[in-house]
Amino acid sequence: QVQLVESGGGLVQPGGSLRLSCAASGSILSIESMGWRRQAPGKEREFVAGITDGGSTVYANSVKGRFTISRDNAQNTVYRQMNSLKPEDTAVYFCTAVDVRSGTPSTYYRGVWGQGTLVTVSS
Repeated sequence: QVQLVESGGGLVQPGGSLRLSCAASGSILSIESMGWRRQAPGKEREFVAGITDGGSTVYANSVKGRFTISRDNAQNTVYRQMNSLKPEDTAVYFCTAVDVRSGTPSTYYRGVWGQGTLVTVSS
């Protein structure tokens, strides 16, 4: 069974930085894309950033220029460096993996979600 485990959340002051990581486990063979979504209090879940196994990235307009997503394919791990954090970035951040193949014989997963990690931006 494929699992995503996030780490690196916490409390940070406005203007500060934080780095999140997410590791996929479960005899992974391939993951087409990995990324992050977030859900702020009282709001719907929204896309934040994504990266393909080829390294192509896409960002939500709200985080462009402040967040950087990267990926280590060998370790099946995705990272997100968040700079210039704002109070409106406060949310639970979920790691996602799309088009996952794992195990022998191979099992296909259309989408996998992590449990989420809380990021609070406050003075």
